[in-house]
Amino acid sequence: MVDMTQLTDRMQEVERRIAEACERSGRKRDDVHVIAVTKYVSLQTAEEAYRLGLHHLGENRWQDAQRKWEAISGPEAEGQNGQAVWHFIGSLQTNKAKDVIGKFTYIHSLDRLSLAQAINKQASQLAIKVPCFIQVNISGEDSKHGLPPEQVRDFLAELRNYPHLQPVGLMTMAPYETEAQATRPIFRALRQLRDELNEQVALEQPLTELSMGMSNDFEVAIEEGATWIRLGTILVGKEG
Repeated sequence: MVDMTQLTDRMQEVERRIAEACERSGRKRDDVHVIAVTKYVSLQTAEEAYRLGLHHLGENRWQDAQRKWEAISGPEAEGQNGQAVWHFIGSLQTNKAKDVIGKFTYIHSLDRLSLAQAINKQASQLAIKVPCFIQVNISGEDSKHGLPPEQVRDFLAELRNYPHLQPVGLMTMAPYETEAQATRPIFRALRQLRDELNEQVALEQPLTELSMGMSNDFEVAIEEGATWIRLGTILVGKEG
């Protein structure tokens, strides 16, 4: 069973910490959006999180997300259709684009032209435009997905060939650090890269978003300009 009190308490504590990080950095609270990462919790917990007001939901794999999406946003969902906003935050295989596009509003892991082509093809068939974050491997770790920073400018230019994609910002995953402050240079570098790209590349619309910060480092990410933070364990918990 879902412990509603525990879930509510976690939400309130996270909200307090977000507000304090915004105050420290002189930012407006409304500029920071929370994605509840539900990949490690049950369908029941995801539904309760949604009912408690966590309407931005993040998942890494369609095969794990499918039951949750169908229950919360699918045709059979009871009075909830269209209200949840789904974010695909994991590495997306090109052959899974057909399952994800049209169900997930945002893609946070665009990192190669073959994926851009697959997303564009499916979005074209649905007559929609998909907001995408370009995933950048700022830390240079072999274990991390994403483009090297020096390749993002040319990649953005290539995306002009895919009219059903809308680049909205950049995403990165910082290395896990025991001391959250150690992640600051990673988040700062992503913000600086976004600002440089806006100056250097002729874009249809400027890149405004930064998807960065997770349970262990979200406060530092906010202080460095995150507009979307991806919170799992610290917010909705972990089961199993």
